[in-house]
Amino acid sequence: MTDPVLADIFRLSKDLLETAKAHDVTIGVVESCTGGLLGAAITAMPGSSSVFQGGFLTYSNTLKQKLVGVSADTLRAHGAVSEDTAREMAAGARERLGVDLAISITGVAGPGGGSPSKPVGTVCFGLASDSGVLTETAVFADLSRNRVRDYAVIHAMKMLIRAADRK
Repeated sequence: MTDPVLADIFRLSKDLLETAKAHDVTIGVVESCTGGLLGAAITAMPGSSSVFQGGFLTYSNTLKQKLVGVSADTLRAHGAVSEDTAREMAAGARERLGVDLAISITGVAGPGGGSPSKPVGTVCFGLASDSGVLTETAVFADLSRNRVRDYAVIHAMKMLIRAADRK
């Protein structure tokens, strides 16, 4: 039996590539809690190299700072799981990758690591484009670690599709 969530990821990946190609949009990613799953989902599709430029896997705060320019002050004040950090991750990735759209994902996949203000399943996204950076937070509930990560990938692809369709 096919997993409907994985089927959704496959369908969205195909839709993302078709939309990005149709609007001549290049894409980059910077991932934390998803550990490269978004980049893997995008590049699983044939022809992805025509729009996907690459990405960063910044699981540690040190690499968030070194690779995509998140400030130590932001991490200290707001933590790794915050819209402020997601904003800086996306902006830094867009600048460093030279893409039209860069998306960031940072969150608490679980099973531990949550807090009352940031429970397990909390994921922050940043989407950088030429018009600035849009941020969103989604709480997917305390599902399994892999489901939180899958839903974060789905959410990010939907954000990218909407943004690419506006180009």
